[in-house]
Amino acid sequence: MKKIYLGLSLAAAALAATTVSAQTNDALDALKQQLQQMQQQMQLMQQKINELEAAKTSAPPSAVQAPAAPPAAPAEAVTQEQMQQLNEKVNQVVEAQKKTLLSEFNPAIGFVGETIFQYTSKSQNATGTDQPGGWDVNQRSMELNIAASVDPFAKGYAVINAQADPVTGESSLEVEEAAIQTTSLPWNLELKAGQFFGEFGRLSYIHDHELPFVNRPLVLDQYVGGESKAIGAQLNWLLPIQHYVSLTAGVGDQFGDIPNYPGGFRSLDEWNYWGRLSTYFELTPDWQIETGISGLINPSTGVDQGGALAQPNGSTLTEKGRLLGDWDFSLRYVPLQDNQFRSFTWGTEILYSDNRYLDDPDGIPGDGDEFSKDVGSIGLYTYLAYKFSRQWTAGFTFDYVESDQDVNARTFAYSPYITLALSHWNQLRLQYTHTDQNAETGLKGYDAAYLQWCWIIGSHSHGWQQR
Repeated sequence: MKKIYLGLSLAAAALAATTVSAQTNDALDALKQQLQQMQQQMQLMQQKINELEAAKTSAPPSAVQAPAAPPAAPAEAVTQEQMQQLNEKVNQVVEAQKKTLLSEFNPAIGFVGETIFQYTSKSQNATGTDQPGGWDVNQRSMELNIAASVDPFAKGYAVINAQADPVTGESSLEVEEAAIQTTSLPWNLELKAGQFFGEFGRLSYIHDHELPFVNRPLVLDQYVGGESKAIGAQLNWLLPIQHYVSLTAGVGDQFGDIPNYPGGFRSLDEWNYWGRLSTYFELTPDWQIETGISGLINPSTGVDQGGALAQPNGSTLTEKGRLLGDWDFSLRYVPLQDNQFRSFTWGTEILYSDNRYLDDPDGIPGDGDEFSKDVGSIGLYTYLAYKFSRQWTAGFTFDYVESDQDVNARTFAYSPYITLALSHWNQLRLQYTHTDQNAETGLKGYDAAYLQWCWIIGSHSHGWQQR
């Protein structure tokens, strides 16, 4: 009977462990080890029982009867207690697994707030910016981020942004990004489709609150159209070689802040085609270089891309096609032993714009004096950022841009700034910017001071990127 009881107990324990292991393999590894130890102990007990029974048949009853009884009771009691503990642990693991599985279907949700207090020395009409003159508070961004796995092969995310108009103060709500992205394609491929920020250059696909300074560089605002918002598809290929090389190609009917010929009949040459080739070099364990080249071609922008653009001399330009080239470079110092307290970044991006326009000298459409005109222009920004403690970073940015409508119209800007990271989710940045605009722009130079306060709650996929 003892053999039968021990055998049934062992079988029950093995059956329980096998059933639960199908639900949570990792959590039951320890229990399986305990079960193996119990099996070894039972084998030793069984061997002892066999020895006692053999001794009982070969010796007089008085010699074996006394010692045979005591081992049986403790062995049975210990076995029952161990089996009860094992069953309790199995039940705890199963209950915990049930609770965890329910939360896996909930998406990660985060929210970003960005408020800018500022002073501008001249009025909006004089500066040509979208900011009013004098003292102002601008709620530039209120951003809701949602992300989750769609299935084992793809993930989806959305970025919903509300911002206040800097002049009227009225808020508008828009979907900045809503895209699906594969996670398990072969050959190091990754496909993204929907509305997203296309990979172009260095900072075009970075959200405003992630920038290393307050305002987006002038050249990106003018040539790209602010953020590189694209509606289409993008394919990335990580080359299967030891050195890091990434190649991206995308296509869509919009790239930047202005869609191509909305509501009209689009041909394929009215789409946008872009790409980027980037690589990375580790000079030493503390110094790294990242560089890349990007290109965008929009053969035809449609009948009327963004409407007629008024010029200071009274003429108008209507964009008919555009070509962009970009080279970006960054040098970083990130010491292995002290990276939380010290780092250095030098980032630069140079863009070339070649736009084709329909030039109307008198600004009266359809009177027969229009002609085609190409404008090639260059712009750049470069900045230095030095992190000298866990919380403090100081930097300086230089901007230069030739107008993509008139190469002789040039703007310069100089911006020292300092950032205080109160935590990983809360930061303040103080920046001063002096802007010079030459006579061909028809605008005045001005000074501005900004205090930016950004914060994050919940889960946020991109956070503060070190760019």
